[in-house]
Amino acid sequence: MLRMRHEVNGGPEVLFAEQVDRPVAGPGELLVRTEAIGVTLPTVRKVREGSGPVSFGGELAGEVMATGEGVASFTVGDRVTGLCFADAYAEFAVLNAAMASRVPDGASAVDAVALVRSGLVARGAYEAARVEPGESVLVTAAASAVGSLAVQYAKAAGAGRVVAAVSSAAKAGFVRGLGADRVVLYEDADWGAPYDVILDGVGGDLLAPAVRALATGGRIVAFSSGGGTVEAYELLVRGASMIGFQMRAIATGKPELYDRWLRELWRLHSAGTLRTAVHEEIPLAEAARAHAVIEQRRNLGKVVLVP
Repeated sequence: MLRMRHEVNGGPEVLFAEQVDRPVAGPGELLVRTEAIGVTLPTVRKVREGSGPVSFGGELAGEVMATGEGVASFTVGDRVTGLCFADAYAEFAVLNAAMASRVPDGASAVDAVALVRSGLVARGAYEAARVEPGESVLVTAAASAVGSLAVQYAKAAGAGRVVAAVSSAAKAGFVRGLGADRVVLYEDADWGAPYDVILDGVGGDLLAPAVRALATGGRIVAFSSGGGTVEAYELLVRGASMIGFQMRAIATGKPELYDRWLRELWRLHSAGTLRTAVHEEIPLAEAARAHAVIEQRRNLGKVVLVP
């Protein structure tokens, strides 16, 4: 089977394809014939900045070809999606059954990859912010896979003013089409402040201006892998708070809540309230091109590899 790897750190040019044997499902695992694989910014960053080779992780969706010992919740032929932590960029991958969920009838593998993980992060970040009806919400990285769903979810959940922050004016039409009431650029002076809530998917140097854009009593929820620091004084003078959100803590620590959010996402998607945005479907062997799109921040929605 085809699998993508890298041996040294660097840009997209370090990725290469290799032919290897199919993996085997171990206890509690599923062997999945992949139909769609999501490319994420954290994985791209690990290739560029990591201390050594990393196995590509990511969301995937496909058909169960074999089940490991102890798996009772899935059978061969089921269509599933989930987060794979190792060797996800492959024609066949091993997925922990505890991290898998079924793809509903009528939904495509690409829809599943674009909706589930990104939608759960968007949903969870919104929940962490404790948004009250009518409050203003700013979403950074609004053209990303998570951001595009966060904008739509905020509108559907009853937020007042929903503003999309993006890196380029070329993305403005896209985020307006998602329902954003206004679009601001990171380079703008005050981002149209103040905001009751900021859902931040960028981090890094943008954290400081994000905090300054908070209203009195505002909340910023950080869910990116971009790091960054915040001056405590900036929070103090606004009576504001900063919250870190991690989806894995919900998936492993609160499975009932995770399942409820998952059902809600598929219901909203089926109703047309949440629309998945896919920038491009790229052949698996061209994964380097997919990484380049993410690194250059050109994507509008999810970048998906297709074996």
